[in-house]
Amino acid sequence: MDQAKLEKVGTGAGFIAALDQSGGSTPRALAAYGVGEDEYAGEEQMYDRVHEMRSRLMTSPSFGGDRVLGAILFEGTMDRTVAGRPTAAYLWEERGVVPFVKVDVGLADEEGGMQLMKPMPDLDALLARARDNGVFGTKMRSVIKVADPEGVRRVVDQQFEVAERIRAAGLVPIVEPEVDIHSPQKREAEDLLLAELTAHLDALGDGPPVMLKLSLPTVDDLYAPLVAHPKVLRVVALSGGYPRDEANALLARNHGMIASFSRALLDGLTAQQSPEEFDAVLDATIASIAAASAT
Repeated sequence: MDQAKLEKVGTGAGFIAALDQSGGSTPRALAAYGVGEDEYAGEEQMYDRVHEMRSRLMTSPSFGGDRVLGAILFEGTMDRTVAGRPTAAYLWEERGVVPFVKVDVGLADEEGGMQLMKPMPDLDALLARARDNGVFGTKMRSVIKVADPEGVRRVVDQQFEVAERIRAAGLVPIVEPEVDIHSPQKREAEDLLLAELTAHLDALGDGPPVMLKLSLPTVDDLYAPLVAHPKVLRVVALSGGYPRDEANALLARNHGMIASFSRALLDGLTAQQSPEEFDAVLDATIASIAAASAT
């Protein structure tokens, strides 16, 4: 494992940019960026346009390792180039940003208030490709919508089963069991999740550490024991649909957690902006998220 990347992610100031929109979320991301569905035809052109958006972000003067610790990439982004270089190499060698890759292939249908991850038959091949590309870690998402002990256990069991395969490949997994911020049982579900995550972390064997990507909790500092857990490299927060200002305010109240925002990072950026306008908006956004991550 690359010690420089490990130290940067573990102790560096800043946050992790989530640039891993895929499938159904891509048209929404492009629409928010000012690129309508009438401006591309088919999936290939759609991914070309979203790669243009991501490349513009990654090559901006505002997007650097002084405030952005890492970036989570969609698999297709990892396989492409930015400024003529493989994306992961460009991020680390040119910008000082640690590359991660999203490995899940989407959510299964809801069952019992939970959405597990779909099967990942190509996971081992993706992990090998990611390692060859200099990628440091991975990310995978499930969703918890109700406070059901057995359901939460199923979600966390699956996350850690896959995490073990990722650790065996020499990569650091970001475990993301998202609690739906609109759940009427959000606080109760978070208490169950904390207990399950703690039990799984306590049982974790030797090997790379894990990271956790969690919804901003109802109770401030609920996840402080996870931040301090010896098997956890970093605890990051997803914005979960909160507007950026609200997500930043909530994050600042949770000490030791840093951001890993997607929509809240891209909000306000459009294809129609001049380079100067784009960079100014991005700079202000990055500054606000980095400040909220510094508590």
